[in-house]
Amino acid sequence: MKLIIGLGNPGSLYVNTRHNMGFKALELLAEREGLSFSEEKKFKCLLAQKNYKGEKVLFAKPLTYMNLSGDSVILLINYYKIPVEDILVVCDDLDSNPGRVRLRADGSSGGHNGLKSIIQNIGTEKFKRIKLGIGRDKNIAVPDYVLGQVKKEDLEVTNEAICQAADAILEFVNDVPFVKIASKYSKK
Repeated sequence: MKLIIGLGNPGSLYVNTRHNMGFKALELLAEREGLSFSEEKKFKCLLAQKNYKGEKVLFAKPLTYMNLSGDSVILLINYYKIPVEDILVVCDDLDSNPGRVRLRADGSSGGHNGLKSIIQNIGTEKFKRIKLGIGRDKNIAVPDYVLGQVKKEDLEVTNEAICQAADAILEFVNDVPFVKIASKYSKK
């Protein structure tokens, strides 16, 4: 069983914010794959599922808000007994330019509060991730920036990155080796 987690904040106020890149990637994949999310209160998330090559894959959008994402993730991991090597997290990346896609097999939170919460809850940094660049503006406080709307001039590259993330997720659930996916989709 695999678990794909898209990070973001729930609610209409946050729909098109930079911090919701993980949600956007899962929503695009769901549209392509005919998946529908339903609220699962016991897991504090919106959840969709589908079998790929006979293996169940869960797609989760935590409803805990970004800083508590790990609270939802640990509930899913514990209930379904999902090994950490079968977890993929999709999130925004403040330290990469808009449109940049980075895949990593593990690593620190890099200051990302959603990743930090997951690491604290599951007790390891050794989970795969897809990080979608959102850039940074030194004139805007980080919380205000990540909760801001994507700039018009960045929309095209941001949407392309979301498409590539959805493609990469699909390869992951179809058992393409992660190193191969990373070399295909990670951009400098």
